[in-house]
Parts: sequence; C-alpha cells; structure tokens
Amino acid sequence: MVMVDVARSGGGDPAPDDAGFREWMIVRASTLRRKAFLLCGDWASADDLVQDVLVAMYPRWSRIVRGGHVDAYANRVLVGKHVDARRRPWRRERSFDTVPDSVDSASEGAIAAVEEGDGPLVAALAALPAGQRAVLVLRFTDDLSVEGIAQVMGIPAGTVKSRLSRGIESLRAHLDASSDLAARVPPLEPDPAFVPVTEDRS
Repeated sequence: MVMVDVARSGGGDPAPDDAGFREWMIVRASTLRRKAFLLCGDWASADDLVQDVLVAMYPRWSRIVRGGHVDAYANRVLVGKHVDARRRPWRRERSFDTVPDSVDSASEGAIAAVEEGDGPLVAALAALPAGQRAVLVLRFTDDLSVEGIAQVMGIPAGTVKSRLSRGIESLRAHLDASSDLAARVPPLEPDPAFVPVTEDRS
C-alpha cells in the first residue's frame, strides 16, 4: 500500500475514521515527537506527551476532522498538555519496582547523535518558561505566524510577540555567541505597530 501524506495541505483532509487516524498518526507522529522533545527536553517525556496527545485525539477524531485544521488541533493539545504537566509535575511521576524496558543497543548511537546536535538548544529551551518555549517551538519547527501561534495557544497576538522576543533573547544569552547554533537563532523582525506586553513573563 502506498502511504499518502493526508495531513499536508496539498493532500486534503484525513478520513474521519480509524484508518484515517492511523494514516495521519503514521505521517505526523515523528513531527509531533520532535516538537515534544524540544518542549520536554528528554525523549521519555516526549514519548509520554505524544501518547497523551494521540489518546486525547482518538475518541474525538471524526469531530476533529470535520472541524478541519487537524494539525493545528494537534499542536494545541500538545502545547496544552505540556504546559499542564509543567504546572503539575507530580502527574508525570510513576513508580515501578523493576524497570520494565530493556536497552536497545542498536538505537543508542542514533539517539546519542541527535542529542549531541540538539543538546545546547534543548538545554537553552529548558531554561525558558513553558509559555516562551511553546511559542518558539511552534514558530521555528512549524513556521507558524504570530497569528497562527495565537490561535493554537488561545492567547493574544501581542502576548505571542512578547514571548517570542523574550524567548529569543534568552536563547541567545544561554547559547555561546560564537557557536554555529547561536548564529542560527534568527532575529525577531520588528513590528512597527507592536507595543511590548511588559507584564507577561510566561
């Protein structure tokens, strides 16, 4: 069977049934996991977060598809559950008498390579408040506009701009100014009509 990227703008909306959910999940799971990793800072928490998103979306799938903007809905759930978990970290704690998982030696090298490349960025993101981290991830992984981020997160566009500005400034402060990674953090283009929301520190 040939897999079609049903979630992309050119491929139409996914089907509002179990098969449509599975196809959308196969196409989008890796992207969601990548964003979750940048939000959480570690792969275990990222996998938990993506699982929570999929579990939340599955029973509402047909309604989500009929409403359109499936990816935007997934982003909203992803960010919402991440912020919720950050506010109540005790919900993420699970106790086990023994460790149920075994080490997959074949994957260790690949994971180490990703973490080596992403390490400085993930550490810098981890130092940011959850709100700033979320707008940065949505802006630079999905290339969403300020208005698109505001819609996903349910906050004013001015708050998004404020968080972007502060977040980029903080990222640059945490990254070595001489490193290649710091040089790739893009400047936030100024908006002449924008008045900073100075009281928002999230």
